[in-house]
Amino acid sequence: MSEFVHLHVHSEYSLLDGLSKIPLLLDRAKRQNMKALALTDHGAMYGAIKFYLKSREMGIKPIIGVEAYQAGRSRFDKVASADKDQFHLLLLAKTTEGYHNLMKLVTQSHLEGFYYKPRLDWELLQRYHQGIIATSACLQGVVSQSILGGDLPAAKTYLEKMQDMFGDDFYLEVQYHPTIKVQTTATEA
Repeated sequence: MSEFVHLHVHSEYSLLDGLSKIPLLLDRAKRQNMKALALTDHGAMYGAIKFYLKSREMGIKPIIGVEAYQAGRSRFDKVASADKDQFHLLLLAKTTEGYHNLMKLVTQSHLEGFYYKPRLDWELLQRYHQGIIATSACLQGVVSQSILGGDLPAAKTYLEKMQDMFGDDFYLEVQYHPTIKVQTTATEA
């Protein structure tokens, strides 16, 4: 069995971003002898049940998650010049409570925070972070965006806030892509 597990995976439920169908993702993981796989679609968990059932059927541990959109300010702020851009944050259910909290976060991000995309904020994260593992996400995460913008103090402040909230359940996400040079810049900082 491979010890490597993909924790940042999008399916056809990541609108305008994902293309892979859940059965094909799981088939590929099985052929690579992976014992687990995560599903972290953008802003939604539409494929979670299908992914869970198919994973169990194939003998692969399903890890349910979401790549959430984090509002720069409050989820209630909806001013085009200040709130159109959102940051990415990867969240994974660690426990049953975490799964329930992911559903609450996603639901509230749609009902209260929707502005171009479903957004959550610090207040929601504080309320529903139990049982969840968080990572700093991709190049669109606060850490990478702060680093690429030359604002290392902002990256450090964000990391400290996340560490305070999630403790040992917060991780820096490291990605590599040979043709995306800013990825290397963000990773090496």
